[in-house]
Amino acid sequence: MILIEMKRNGEYVYRPGMDMALQEYVRQNIFLDDDIMMPYTSSPQVQMGRYQNAVKEVNLDAMKEKGVQLCRRDTGGGAIYLDRGNTSFCYLINDRSNNTDLNFQKLYEPVVEVLHDLGAKDVEFSGRNDLKIGNKKISGAAMSLDPTRFYAGYSLMLDVDFDTLTTVLTPNRKKIEAKGVDSVRQHVDSIRHHLAPEYQNLTPKEFHDLVACRLLKVDRLEDAKQYVLTDEDWAAIDKRCEEKWFNWNWVYGESPEYQYTRNARLEGIGTFELHLTVDKSRISEIKIYGDFFGSEPIQDVEKVLLGVPAEKEAIVNVLKDMDLKPYFNAQIHEELADIILS
Repeated sequence: MILIEMKRNGEYVYRPGMDMALQEYVRQNIFLDDDIMMPYTSSPQVQMGRYQNAVKEVNLDAMKEKGVQLCRRDTGGGAIYLDRGNTSFCYLINDRSNNTDLNFQKLYEPVVEVLHDLGAKDVEFSGRNDLKIGNKKISGAAMSLDPTRFYAGYSLMLDVDFDTLTTVLTPNRKKIEAKGVDSVRQHVDSIRHHLAPEYQNLTPKEFHDLVACRLLKVDRLEDAKQYVLTDEDWAAIDKRCEEKWFNWNWVYGESPEYQYTRNARLEGIGTFELHLTVDKSRISEIKIYGDFFGSEPIQDVEKVLLGVPAEKEAIVNVLKDMDLKPYFNAQIHEELADIILS
């Protein structure tokens, strides 16, 4: 297996989104005579699945406050939180015949053996695409088929920041409740305290390197068979980042259509009932009802909000161009945005 590291000019790259841009570039442009492993660690990010709704899956306000980047994968699956206490391993396997039915258990077999060897004896495959210790998740996987090979990856939670994880992820409550737990924190666990004593004090980087070496069957990463990304490779990856992986239309604009209603009361102004449709993370329909006082038709406000991204800053910027007093007898630019996004 050939190692491709997230290194540029000899330095590791941790920027969220660039990991997936690198993987996409390698998938489409680098074909070698052996399978490829692309391990990486990133600064705080939430990775959504290809078909997930950003507004329903994550707490965008909390992410902004904590400096967590939102990214969208090319593959399916659910939203996951990653930071420097997490390590991920992605693969390009040349022989598709070994896994044509997206067999996640087979994908996990080598790393389960490694984790067992490191002392985490209770790690086992569970459900559709998870690794668990007891009833708690320590890894999730994604996989897809390319024309001549298959692409797959999984994360390993050594000791992520669980306080941030529980704040930024907004799970499907039915999914969580069906598994008999009360919160995201009760649903996940870290690997560190399950490791054998001699591995308990590994830094995340040391754990990352150790697991990679075990999977590659080498003593040091320097001994592994490697493909080193060139300046030309990185230039192409930069271009992909700007055109897709860092682009709002990819990250947010892929969200499916959904409808919702919001009710609120603003002291001294009145009650509000809003009915909205959001399509590709932009407001496509909105109706505003309430007992507020206004002398101008509320349709004027509804009209300027059409097509606006469902984000507070974008909504406030549009509303600030309007004098809202004739519509609500008050200037409530931020308050109205908060109701829309509550």
